[in-house]
Amino acid sequence: MTASADNTATPRWPGLPEPPSGDFFNETQWAVLMSLIDAVLPPTLPESKVTDQITQKAIPDADYQTAITTTRTVLAQAPDEATLAAYLSTTPSQNPATLHAIRRSLGGVSASARTQLGGVLSALATRPGALLLTGYTTPAHLQPIRVREAILKSWQASWLPSLRLLCKTTCLLAQSSFLTTSPLYQTVSGYPDVPHDWTPPGGKGFPFSFLQFEPGSEPATLETDVVIVGSGCGGGVAAKVLAEAGHAVLVVDKGYHFPPDQLPMPQAEGMHHLFENGGFVTSADTSINVAAGSCWGGGGTVNWSVALQTQGYVRREWVEQHGLPFFGTDEFQDALDRVCGFMGVADAKYQSHRGKVVLDGARRLGWEARPTPQNCGGREHPCGHCHLGCGSGNKQGPAVSWLPDAARNGAEFIEGFKAERVLFEEEGGGGKRATGVVGRWTSRDKSGGTIGPEAERVTREVVIKAKRVIVSSGSLQSPLLLKRSGLKNRHIGRNLHLHPVNFVVAFYDEDVRPWEEGIITSVCTSFENLDNNGHGPKLEPTCMVPYAIMTNLPWSSGHEFKLDVARLRHAAGFISLTRDRDSGGVYADPDTGKPCIEYTPSPFDAANTLEGVLALAKMCYITGAREIRAVLPGTRPFVRPRTTSPESERLGVADPAFVAWLAEVKRAGNRPPFAPYTSAHQMGTCRMSSHAGAGVVDPRGKVWEAEGLYVADASVFPSASGVNPMVTNMAIADWIARGVVRDLSGAK
Repeated sequence: MTASADNTATPRWPGLPEPPSGDFFNETQWAVLMSLIDAVLPPTLPESKVTDQITQKAIPDADYQTAITTTRTVLAQAPDEATLAAYLSTTPSQNPATLHAIRRSLGGVSASARTQLGGVLSALATRPGALLLTGYTTPAHLQPIRVREAILKSWQASWLPSLRLLCKTTCLLAQSSFLTTSPLYQTVSGYPDVPHDWTPPGGKGFPFSFLQFEPGSEPATLETDVVIVGSGCGGGVAAKVLAEAGHAVLVVDKGYHFPPDQLPMPQAEGMHHLFENGGFVTSADTSINVAAGSCWGGGGTVNWSVALQTQGYVRREWVEQHGLPFFGTDEFQDALDRVCGFMGVADAKYQSHRGKVVLDGARRLGWEARPTPQNCGGREHPCGHCHLGCGSGNKQGPAVSWLPDAARNGAEFIEGFKAERVLFEEEGGGGKRATGVVGRWTSRDKSGGTIGPEAERVTREVVIKAKRVIVSSGSLQSPLLLKRSGLKNRHIGRNLHLHPVNFVVAFYDEDVRPWEEGIITSVCTSFENLDNNGHGPKLEPTCMVPYAIMTNLPWSSGHEFKLDVARLRHAAGFISLTRDRDSGGVYADPDTGKPCIEYTPSPFDAANTLEGVLALAKMCYITGAREIRAVLPGTRPFVRPRTTSPESERLGVADPAFVAWLAEVKRAGNRPPFAPYTSAHQMGTCRMSSHAGAGVVDPRGKVWEAEGLYVADASVFPSASGVNPMVTNMAIADWIARGVVRDLSGAK
């Protein structure tokens, strides 16, 4: 435990490792990139105080003072004028933490993508290239910052898709790194790294014991009954079920365990330690950013507690269209109820401001909405930081509930284990049987952390021999492991569903401090079945951790962006979360082996998502939002006048000015890849099927191509669940694990 400046206790944060060297770009390429990053968020000063036209952006004195005064007027607990001025004058490239964040982000993308970006940066540094890409003969990084900003705006409006995407990528990189590394941003917005009610968790964390290995050139070998690859929602449930049945269970995960006294983490640390690829996996065409847990406990460590059960129309689809009768049985319902009962699932007792907007807005508009059930053991859980790990231990994720119960029944664990492939032996008739897993283990550093240099850490190949293998690595990693293991089923990695999301952000006059509230405490379901086949959006509040929401605000200028995100304490974010009909796929990056996503929201799914955006805007209007933003390119904010006529108040969402704005949003649309889409739900890449020609695993979760090999995670969903997938995932894993118990008993 550490102490902050005001002598209050803070989590024992793990820190960050040294960033990648950055030698994938040369000095000139870095100079061009950082000149563009600075142009996205330039230091702005009043005209009379500008001393360098190349690096500083001048604002007319009167306009600058108006912006300062207005911001201080609308902000509760506003910073003093000097602090706000210092905040506006910050330069991203002068903050080493920002540069490190950018290097980490770029270090996580494929070598081919970096090479492509490097080529553009090199071109911008030459006179011919600059002329072609910017219309100026002066290399981009030598231009005054006002010209660089103008270049970005010209790209944003360009008829060339490649230039629009270059602007989008540059803006997202700049905005995300700024929000996660700027100390002045936290001062101005009020966002704290430590929840206001955080207390040292004491003995709340389970004392996991992880197997360790001595250095050696030969593989270490272990034997067990069942090896489970992945410690998330599927793997955690399977481990508990099998260990309780008396079987020797070994759970392995490439991620590491972070106990409650290290949680929640600051944004940059949380992105690095808790999520796949440092926070985001971006689809090949940049249409969508995907957030996936990659730590001990998987997605259950970083999700937002929502514990919705699989709905009837989805279950009927899986029975009737996919030939899987189990999903229509009491047995499946028993599994849903069993996992919910173990986690103490109950409706949210505490409604956040955003939750109240959904409930009250839906009521006023005649729509259906209700509190969301949460897996918090029946306790209140008003924690807005849970995206970065739960320091209270109230969220009953795998590392808090399922895996400790498995440990009490004899299960063993390995962290830092990257499974390379499943092992097989040939059987008569040309078949094969899984006999274990081989992978590479990496120890912690000499201080027990995970950020020390590789020289301090032991790496060892480990062979795990097992009677049964369960793959529970999630919809991005499970298909890659099956492919690395030599399986050939054409459906492996296909049928990826993501529940694509668009955002709406509203600003209210009151001080709502959204980081102090539960993340998703209510849901509106009136639009979930727009096609009468179960496809459409759910409307939910969303996470208000700055990088997770404010990064997506449309960029028009750095000055405006800094002022907009400073109002975080008055903001409310919402998502239109769509049950997607159409799908994509995942494959291994040829350079790194990391997951690469092929997914573009289809016109059908995008249209459904846009209907949700319009509905959310109406909710915000009817509940008194001062300003409403559809987080879509080419849209302006709707700003409610300070004084309104009785007639417009009577009209509500039929107010002509608001109706005209909604029409503008609809015309602007949400066409990918230019509109920002995000996903926190990945499903379907090893889907369950009634026969081998239609999917990867059979109705018991066994891989069609091999005996003794099972998949138990959200990748087996036959199609999108339409609800936050945790409970569906767990119930299916419970069913599959009970089948493995019967299978092992029969073998005996």
